Amino acid sequence: MSVAENIQRIRNSIPETARLVAVTKTQPPEIILEAYKAGHKVFGENKAQEMAVKWQQLPNDAEWHFIGHLQSNKVKYIAPFVHLIHSVDSLKLLGEINRQALKCGRIIPCLLQFHIATEETKFGLNQSEAIELLQSPEFAAMQNVRICGVMGMATFTSNTSLIRSEFRGLKASFQQLKDQIFADKPDFCEISMGMSDDYPLALEEGSTIIRVGSAIFGHRN
Repeated sequence: MSVAENIQRIRNSIPETARLVAVTKTQPPEIILEAYKAGHKVFGENKAQEMAVKWQQLPNDAEWHFIGHLQSNKVKYIAPFVHLIHSVDSLKLLGEINRQALKCGRIIPCLLQFHIATEETKFGLNQSEAIELLQSPEFAAMQNVRICGVMGMATFTSNTSLIRSEFRGLKASFQQLKDQIFADKPDFCEISMGMSDDYPLALEEGSTIIRVGSAIFGHRN
């Protein structure tokens, strides 16, 4: 199937309440343009400098989401244009995003990344760390970031009951933050979970954003 057909198939299978981020890491601009010409304009990258290059090569109404582990010293490359940063996992990183957003005269929307997988290699906060961050005086002083929800990556496994329980846990974390801290903030509404292999489960468990790469573009060597 073509890139356009894959996008259409996935779009047809997800509810209107969810958005598809086409993950374009390692894909050349001409392949991304294929997706764009098929009417899809929301793309995800996990390397800041690669994303900055592609941003310049693609039409300027494309929407760029940063989905990988973000180092503080790389924020400056994406601050002028990034639509949503999915992977905020520390107060230090959020402070740098706020600083760079201020320089650009922007308010940058962000998601807090939670560690929901069994693998130690994945990044993210736990519930108490997230609450501590959100209740800190440093966060209270930040005027140029907006926390819009949460993100998590499930364990890479074929055990669907484990994946489902991890997604369910992330939804519960989102709900707790919503009730405790963001009750009067309607834009705290996003749960970014689900990738090519597990997005149907994520959608069943309440995902509002799925991040899909290989199911659209095929596997890269």
